[in-house]
Amino acid sequence: MQNEQNVNKVLTRLDVLFLAFGAMIGWGWVVLSGNWVIEAGTLGAMTAFVLGGVLVIFVGLAYAELASAMPTTGGALIYVLRGMGYKAAFIASWALALGYISVVSFEAVALPTVIEYIFPDYKTGFMYSINGYDVYASWVLVGMLGSVFITMVNLVGVKFAAFLQMVLTIIIAIIGLMLIFGSAVNGSAENADPLFIGGMAGVLTVAIMTPFMFVGFDVIPQTAEEMKIPPKSIGRILIVSVAAAVIWYVAIIFAVGFGLDQASLINSVLPTADAMTNVFGHGAFGIILILGGVAGIITSWNSFIIGGSRILYAMAERNMIPAWFARLHPKYGTPVNAILFIGALSTLAPLLGRPMLVWLVDAGGLAIVLAYFLVAVAFVKLRYSEPDMVRPFRAGKSNAIGWAAVAFSLLFVALYLPGMPAALIWPYEWLIFAGWWGVGLLLMFNMRKSRGAANSYQLEKAMSNTK
Repeated sequence: MQNEQNVNKVLTRLDVLFLAFGAMIGWGWVVLSGNWVIEAGTLGAMTAFVLGGVLVIFVGLAYAELASAMPTTGGALIYVLRGMGYKAAFIASWALALGYISVVSFEAVALPTVIEYIFPDYKTGFMYSINGYDVYASWVLVGMLGSVFITMVNLVGVKFAAFLQMVLTIIIAIIGLMLIFGSAVNGSAENADPLFIGGMAGVLTVAIMTPFMFVGFDVIPQTAEEMKIPPKSIGRILIVSVAAAVIWYVAIIFAVGFGLDQASLINSVLPTADAMTNVFGHGAFGIILILGGVAGIITSWNSFIIGGSRILYAMAERNMIPAWFARLHPKYGTPVNAILFIGALSTLAPLLGRPMLVWLVDAGGLAIVLAYFLVAVAFVKLRYSEPDMVRPFRAGKSNAIGWAAVAFSLLFVALYLPGMPAALIWPYEWLIFAGWWGVGLLLMFNMRKSRGAANSYQLEKAMSNTK
């Protein structure tokens, strides 16, 4: 039996914009931007993010059209199911679930990392070492407490979570703009030399991280049924959020590259904070930037618990995974069990230490671009098979955007494969990726008897949203 509970329609245009933009800018720009400049050089890293931005904009346009045509919780699941069928829809939605959960877990590891910059001696209670990193009980506790807090925020309703998102995103934007303008005025072009490091290999090494950094716009389709806005506006807001995030990351890389020289970047624990200190000439500004980073952790964390729980809810509602994930809170209308499941995974993530940061970025990134590829293919197929579908927002008259999204997605998938300069690290990143798909295959096998019901139910529901 399908879940007959209803979610609450409470999200405004501004709520949706801040959810997506706050998710995309998050915390990664604080903890990883120095690494990007070290790997590829200032101009090389900016080039990598422009390349990643092109991919995301093309995919975002495909999402925008499909989200306006089928404003139903589930996003990629709905589009791929209608365009390609059950198995492809399961792969796309399960891949996105890994992408979302990897971001949530990333934030649970990032929080104690940033606290370490402010309080360098707070780690006590040595537990064990993982990949050369010493894990301490106090460090783990900070990540776990943060995870519990964000999980509880999401349980009490998406409207409160969206309000928190808006306030914190404004704080991040103000602090980030301080760094950008500070570097423009007090930074140095000499610091940015060399502009390229490692040639094309350096650019590609940074480029494979961009899907993980930009993931967040697809949270918009996940909350479609909780919005009180016209379908056409969904597509427009999605594209605005993507364009804003591309500009943000390129500007931050410029600021770090001009704010610190290569030697300082290499020796810095958090180059973004040190660049802020350098361009303003006082350590207090580095702390201010870190506070912006904490706000970024919470916005990203918040958005992806929202997105991840909704994709699991949508899968359960369509009998792809156990119905337990489809239970809604009787008072707040939130997918309570899906939220608790993701919250539990993120609470355990700090036990694996700081190396999890890079592992999650890469493993989650591959899952994300795989989902993007399937959405792009579904976009093209639906343009041919259902030309008369009502599309309040259209991504161009021809199919060129869809084919471009397919091509760029395939390119990025290839970058993660063995033999490429930016291949996933063995064994850690491949184990995360393979383990997730092992669980997915077991679930698909166990739920196969419900396949026919899921197909017929979803197609009927998707069709009703286009009339």
